[in-house]
Amino acid sequence: MFPGIGTIINVVAIIGGAGIGVVVGARMKEQTRNLLTDVLGLVLILGAASAVVPLWSSRYIDAVPQGWTLLIVLGALLIGGLIGSLLKLETRLDGLGERLRVRFKARSDSPFVEGFVAASLLFAIGPLAILGSISDGMGTGIDQLVLKSTLDFFAAMAFATSLGWGVAVSAIPVAIYQGFWTIVGLGLGQILDGYQIDAMTVVGGIMLMCISLRLLNIKQVAVGNLLPALAIAPFMALIVHSFN
Repeated sequence: MFPGIGTIINVVAIIGGAGIGVVVGARMKEQTRNLLTDVLGLVLILGAASAVVPLWSSRYIDAVPQGWTLLIVLGALLIGGLIGSLLKLETRLDGLGERLRVRFKARSDSPFVEGFVAASLLFAIGPLAILGSISDGMGTGIDQLVLKSTLDFFAAMAFATSLGWGVAVSAIPVAIYQGFWTIVGLGLGQILDGYQIDAMTVVGGIMLMCISLRLLNIKQVAVGNLLPALAIAPFMALIVHSFN
């Protein structure tokens, strides 16, 4: 095998799952598809809840000064949100989704853009995307990405039943994102300590919660603008750890 094979498997899984979902979803009534979207939003709440569990892990708590576990997450989200807003990442992400919608000739009233944005963030957020890609680059195995591919296959299938082909197109940013971390693994090896991964995972969990709020039509949080927080969280954790 060669570096990057894990990400290729992941991309194929997302496209395959989405393709099956679109075929099945086309046979459903709109009311049923809306119900499935609500179900996905509710399930994402559970996923977000499991992602924030490391906030109370001994590994994370022991690595930073007392009282700083939540402040690291808050700081990463605030700084990341400011950077993302200045760079207009949410607008750019929506714009990319709209250009891809036109490119793939999807109807203007279709949920293509929402599917692309929500699925891109869902599949990219989480430790498996980073750790699995780094492990792939280092040549120490693709087990983590195979696991992620299995989860993403069923998630893509479920999402695409109501959100359409935009879910399949989300494979493009996922390939770029994981490809970057594969190169990092190829060149630098393991660069993140466990507590840094915990901080990033918690931030990702909060972002998953934001996605669920969007799917449930409760609050349209500009999740794209929060993306820099994923990169800032481990560095903030490292800085705070030095004072522990």
